[in-house]
Amino acid sequence: MNTPATPVLPDYGGACLDGIMPALTGSVGRPDWAPEVLDGARAVVLLVLDGLGWCQLEDRRAWLPNLASLEGRAITSVAPSTTATALTSIATGLTPGEHGIVGYRMMVGGSILNSLRWYGPTGDRRFDAPPAEIQPHPPFLGARLPIVTPSELIGSAFSEAHLRGGEPVGWRASSSIPVLVRQLVDAGRPLVYAYYAGVDKIAHERGLGEFYDAELRDADRLVGDLLDILDADTALVVTADHGQVEVGDRIIEPSRELLGFTSGQSGEGRMRWFHARRGADSDLLDAVTDELGSTGWVRTIDEVIAEGWFGRRVPPPVRSRLGDVVVAARAPVSYHDPDDSGPFELICRHGSLTPEEMLVPLVAARGRA
Repeated sequence: MNTPATPVLPDYGGACLDGIMPALTGSVGRPDWAPEVLDGARAVVLLVLDGLGWCQLEDRRAWLPNLASLEGRAITSVAPSTTATALTSIATGLTPGEHGIVGYRMMVGGSILNSLRWYGPTGDRRFDAPPAEIQPHPPFLGARLPIVTPSELIGSAFSEAHLRGGEPVGWRASSSIPVLVRQLVDAGRPLVYAYYAGVDKIAHERGLGEFYDAELRDADRLVGDLLDILDADTALVVTADHGQVEVGDRIIEPSRELLGFTSGQSGEGRMRWFHARRGADSDLLDAVTDELGSTGWVRTIDEVIAEGWFGRRVPPPVRSRLGDVVVAARAPVSYHDPDDSGPFELICRHGSLTPEEMLVPLVAARGRA
């Protein structure tokens, strides 16, 4: 990837993930950045391919015939360009500052909440941080939509936070997605939401090499299968929550001196928040700038809010979930936090404001059955 000089900021209120649901539910007219095939469609199927960035799609378009056949353009993800935040913006039609899921790991009630797994240092946090209180806004602008989703995600706390009130329809094999979608459309459902996470999983674990290419071919077949079972009066819309950057072992560990100014960290590897010890805000900013400024964009929380990273509105309860100083990676690196780890080292990561992470597809076509 080229190292960009300036961050790609979300186009909130424009060609951005927060605008998809208002356009599809008819609460606004079709914006000029949305595909024309939506006009006059009897039904719409929205397929979210977790982790498929526009840059990665463009690089491989020549051998992805079904995805390449769709019309549309790149739009922006949200900040941070991470699954929990972006999926919530897709579902609610709101900016992160409005819905409040402002990162993968955020400060809630004095400790860090992992917003995908809904746990913290003391374990399950459903009771002290109820999902419906952390994210109180209804998804799909209040409409009750069928949600075609992996069965293991049904009933999870994060699903409750961003999809509650929907009608979950579970699948255990991706081959079931077109069958379930067709049944719902045939039953007269005007809008169907479908979610597939394979692209993101493979990128994290295997990088952007041959395993990733194989997974994209599989995702392309899924798109083709959906087009084949949908009639010409139904539109298939494909988008994603974020793209990917291959980081590998380029992990930067903040120095002991820098960490001495902090009370903890939050966020994710490519958008790392540092929480200042009392009275150490200035020292922390200087240390982060000196140590990490050559690889990332360093901002204070006030600067982030003024620049609109999280939208025009960031009310005090949401602001309190952020740290005091953030570094958003612009080089292909990740910033280490020993409390932010998983079962394996991630090869690809996301969360920052580079084109590879921030640009996602919004493409569509009518069914061809």
